[in-house]
Formats: sequence, C-alpha cells, structure tokens
Amino acid sequence: MNRSRSGIRALFALTATLLALFLARPCFAGPIRLWHAYRGDEQKALEAIVARWNGTPVELLALPYDAFATKLASAIPLGDGPDLFIDAHERLGDYRARHLVAPVGDALDAESVFAPPSLLAVKDAAGIVWGLPIGQKSLALFMNEELAREPPQDLESIAEAHFQKGVYALVYEAQNPYAHAPLLAAFGGRLLDDHDGFGFVGEAASRSLDFARDLVRRGAVPEDADGALVTSLFRSGRAAFAVSGPWLVGDLGGSPALRYRVLPLPRLRATGAPMAPLLTVESVLLAPRGAERADVRAFARHLASLESATTRALVARTLPARRDAVLPEGDHVLAAFAAQAEVATPTPSSRAMRAVWEPAARAMRKVLRGDASPDAALREAERRFDDVRRPPPGERSPVPLVAVVGALCLVGAFRALRRARAEPFGPVIRRSLPAYAYVAHAVVAVGVLVVAPLVVGALTSLFAGAPGEARYVGLANFAAILTARGGPLLASGSFYLVLLVTVLWTVVNVTLHLAIGLGLGLLLARPLLKLRALYRVLLIVPWAVPSYVTALAWKGMFHRQFGAVSALISALNRAFGLELAPIAWFSSFGTAFTANVATNVWLGFPFMMVVTIGALTSVPDEVLEAAEIDGAGRFEKLRLVVLPMIRPALLPAVTLGAIWTFNMFNVVFLVSGGDPDGTTDILVSEAYRWAFTREAQYGYAAAYAVLIFLLLSGLTRIGTPRSEKPREPSSAPSMEAA
Repeated sequence: MNRSRSGIRALFALTATLLALFLARPCFAGPIRLWHAYRGDEQKALEAIVARWNGTPVELLALPYDAFATKLASAIPLGDGPDLFIDAHERLGDYRARHLVAPVGDALDAESVFAPPSLLAVKDAAGIVWGLPIGQKSLALFMNEELAREPPQDLESIAEAHFQKGVYALVYEAQNPYAHAPLLAAFGGRLLDDHDGFGFVGEAASRSLDFARDLVRRGAVPEDADGALVTSLFRSGRAAFAVSGPWLVGDLGGSPALRYRVLPLPRLRATGAPMAPLLTVESVLLAPRGAERADVRAFARHLASLESATTRALVARTLPARRDAVLPEGDHVLAAFAAQAEVATPTPSSRAMRAVWEPAARAMRKVLRGDASPDAALREAERRFDDVRRPPPGERSPVPLVAVVGALCLVGAFRALRRARAEPFGPVIRRSLPAYAYVAHAVVAVGVLVVAPLVVGALTSLFAGAPGEARYVGLANFAAILTARGGPLLASGSFYLVLLVTVLWTVVNVTLHLAIGLGLGLLLARPLLKLRALYRVLLIVPWAVPSYVTALAWKGMFHRQFGAVSALISALNRAFGLELAPIAWFSSFGTAFTANVATNVWLGFPFMMVVTIGALTSVPDEVLEAAEIDGAGRFEKLRLVVLPMIRPALLPAVTLGAIWTFNMFNVVFLVSGGDPDGTTDILVSEAYRWAFTREAQYGYAAAYAVLIFLLLSGLTRIGTPRSEKPREPSSAPSMEAA
C-alpha cells in the first residue's frame, strides 16, 4: 500500500512539474526564430546580417515562397511558428485578419528614415505600423545595348522600332495583371478601387487592353510569354527591351556576353503619363508572441538598420527601403530601380487584392487571344470577383447536427449491445487480444493519417468565412455548390460543368491508358522479342519522372510560337510544301483538353503496361497450348483465354487509374491552367482555386472535397464485382449421378 501511495505521489509531482514548465514557457523564450523565403544572394546577405547580431541566438529557416503563408497560418496560432518573419507587404491584410502579426511598437525607431511609399505600404488606416520595411521591388525596363542604342522616348517608340527577324522589340508577361499594371496606370486605371471593389473595368481598362492586344498583333510582343520565356528571350539576345523586376538581374548573372542597362519604365505617348508599376515592400513582420519579447523587437530593429540595408544593397543588390541608405557608386541597376520606386504605387494589402488576380488574368487572356472584347471580358471578370467576394451564408444552429450525430451514436451503441448479448462477446475479445496487438500500430497510423484528415475535412465543409472569421453554416456550402451559386447549371465554373469535364477526362484517359498499356504489355511479353529489357526500361521512364516536371515540359512543347509541336508543324510545311498554321493549343476547349490528355496519357500508360506484363506471367502455357490444339487462332486465344485470365489483375489497376486520373491535379493545373476560361478545370483543381486563390474559402473547398470523396466512393462500389455466395454441396445424389 505504501509503495502504491509513493508511486502515485511521484506521478503527481512529475505531472505538476511538467505543467509548471508548460505554463512557464514564456519565461524560457529560447532563441529567436526567423523565417524567410530568400534564396541565392538575398539569403547570403541575410546570413551576413544575422552574423553581426550580438544578442539572443537566432535560428534561420528558409521556406518555399509558395508555401510560406500556409506554413505561417498553421504554425503561429499553435505557438510553434517564428518570432518574426520577412515577407511581402501585400499579404499583410490577410495576416492581420488571421491574427498572425502584431504592431511593431518600439521596433520602429523613426518613421522619417524610410521612403514614404514603403512606410505607407505597412500602415493601416489608423496609422498603426505593422511591419518594418527593408526592401523595395518593382518592375523596370531592361535594355539590350547591342540592339538598342538610346533609351526610348516612350513606349510607342519601342513598338515602332524595327529589328532583324526573330528579335522582338519588347518582352513582358502580357497576360499577367501584375505586369500589365504599369500600362493600366498610364491610362489612368487600377486593379482595385478605394472601396475594395474590382477596379479593372471602365474606359481606362479597355484602352489598356486594346493597346496590349495591338502590341501582340503587330508582333512587337510575343504571345503567351511567361517569366521563363521573358528571361530566355532577353538573355539570348532575341529581345531589345524587357519589362521585369530585380529577379531578372540574378537570372542574367551567368550571361557575361550580354550588355544591358536598367531604366525606369517610359511614358505612354497616347496619354503622356508615366508607366507606374506596383511596388512590393519586403518587410520584417512580428508574430504576436514575438512582439512581446524585447529581444525580438531589438533584432527587428537590427534587420531594418542602416548597416543591414547597406549589406543588402552590396551583396544582394536589393533596393533598400531606407532613405538614408547610400547606394553603391556606379550601380546603374539600383539607381534605376530607385528612380522607378519613386513613381511606383504600393500594391494594396487588402484581402480583396487576392481575389483580383484570377478573374483579371482570365479576362486578359480572352482579350489578347481575340476571344472577347475588352468590355465584355472585364464585365465577366467583375462578376466573378463579386461572386467570390460575396458575404458567406448566415450562421446556423449546430443543434440539428448534434442531434443527428447523437442519434447515430445511440444506434451504434444499441446494435453493439444486441450483438454482445446474442454472442459470447467477452471470450472472443479475450482470445483476439494478441491479434489486436499486431494490428494496433497500423490502426493508429491509418486513423491519424487517413481517418482524422477525412473527419476534419468533413467538419470544415460545415463552416464558411475567411480564416479567423469562420462560422458554422451547416450544409449551406453544399447547397451553394449544387445550385451553381444561383447561376446557370452549366455555366463556366459551375459544379455540374466541371463534373462533366472531370468524367470525360477520366473516361478518355483511363481508356487510352488501358489500350496502350495492354498493347505494349502484350508486345513486350513475347519471348522472341529482342532487347525486351531495354524497351521495358525506356517505356517506364515516363512513369518514373515526377509528374510536375513532365507537365511543365509538355506545356512548353505546346507553346504556339516556341513549342516543339509548332516546330514540327513548321518542319512539315518546309518538307512537304504544306500550309499548316501553328495551333493555339489553349485558346479552345478541344485543343486544350487534347493537350492535357496527351500529357496524362504519357504519364499513365506505363502503369497499365507493368500490370499487364505481371498479369501475363500468371497465364499457364498449358492452357495456351490446349487452345492451339482446339484450333484457336491468335485472336481467339487473346479474347477467350488471355483476357479473361488477366481480368482480375486489371480491374484493380483500372480502379486505381480512375481514382488517380479523377484527382490528377498537376497536369490540369500546370499544362492548361484551366484555359480557356476555366473550361478544362476538373473538380480537384476547382477546389484548389477556392482554397488558395479565392480568398481562402476553406469551407467551400472542403465541401468540394467531400463531394469528390462521395463520387469516388460510389465509383469504387460500382467497379467492385459482387462476390457470389458459394453454394453448399447437396447431400442428395443428382439425377445425372444416378
């Protein structure tokens, strides 16, 4: 008895000690944790700045930029995130709404040392400063000095210049709203108005799109140019001018033969106004827990100090946000970006800005490809913006849900009780305990990794609203999805149209996977085929390469101007005197869908081929020889013997292939991107857009995920053959036996 009491006391003391240490965690703050998304020279500059810090030790963590905000949102509320982090200011509105940042307080020494636009970017309407500006980035004009001798007078003079064949006058991402913003500003327009409404409408917006479309039509600007193509054309000397940011300087560092200058963006002759790009202010932001620590605030002051700004300018060639920073003498790049920053407009940090990019980009693609007029495309974009920004459904009472769950629990408990009474339940459980010990770890793993996420996702689908403001709405998200948000049932982006595209996508791909894989498997299974092992290895390569690498490669092949498919068409024209025009693959549903299917078939047929080869090894040679003796030909043996015998192995493979294809996000998102106008999106890519590009409506995206789960569950039920109950042998002799 005394030993048990002493053991209980020791356990109680240990628990109390652990609880006290947990509650006293703020007193033992530990090192300062700093998160960033820098790479290359910017990371080297940050490491040099941290090395000069003489205070509390600092832990640096570099994260991918695309996942940066998601990591912060999942870590900071749990107290496991950084004490401070470096990020672009345009995310500040979203961070404030999620309570991921706190005012800088005394970390700001004096406001006068910072450039007014950069300080304005991190202030709210009440004048509270939420970040310390450390760097400024914007677009500027890059000039190839071997192709252009003098700085241009205006943008029109660049478009009117003539260069040798194959050289473009200007390269920039014409279909990107961020790259189009300087031209839009020159016409007097903007992307977001003062009341967080869609500003990319009206006469100024239409005129800017007409001007951009004219640049493409006259051949001054390439079609469908992305950042990689802009870099490639300018670095290879195939573009006289380029509109890009300081990141292009790093990409051009490995081209010593290229002589270029950086200039502020020119004026627009049509309006006489300068092209004002959007200004991105990199800032030091304090997490709520970090803002409470004096050493963290002191370290933030160190990051924003004059000495640190000088280091960033010298090592990373980043334009400082401080007015008293002295730029390196003779550095025309920083001087040009400094002059450009004076006329740049800070990107709005409102959460509404996140909802602008997707509808604006879709409208621009439709206009530049000639599919719609500027007015019609921009009105459609405004409607989509308003649809995304509309208030979430009203809050509902959770009582019905609790009642249903309680009733199901009671039914389950009642059935378990009846079973326990009807059968000797206790002895069976005791005899099975050793078996349960063997599978316990698997049950826990599946429960944590599979069941728990499914339950959390299902519960999330019952809530609506932005992160930090979500409220219980019951089945309102499902009602909105199944009613196409009040619009036409087969309108672009509606659940039913996306479902039809997803079903078509799945059926076409799985059919081609099975046909090609089965054919190649039968061919490679022939014993007399030479170099069979080499062929098998080569045909498995598409399956071994990561899908996103293959998707990006095929997207480049389908580029209308510079893709391998267009090059093949040009070669056929020269060889046979044809007049085939290059195909704009992503301008119509048929061609864009074909491009997606071609990419996914290339990725998927090796799996079916490997399954077929494995299944053919189970076909006995004796059965095939017996079929030959009975006079069966090659086709009859395949149809009547081989296919029936390998069908049990192919059915699970087809089911898995259908599930994978149904959720094949990488190909659709990376190859066509949903173009044209979202018509090639499938359910999983549509759910992604609601979660990550449309104001983080996680509840609505979770409702999509639940519907996808239900559809796939039904698909697997349909595809699974019903097992027949074996017939018991009869004890009475049959008539034939008699």
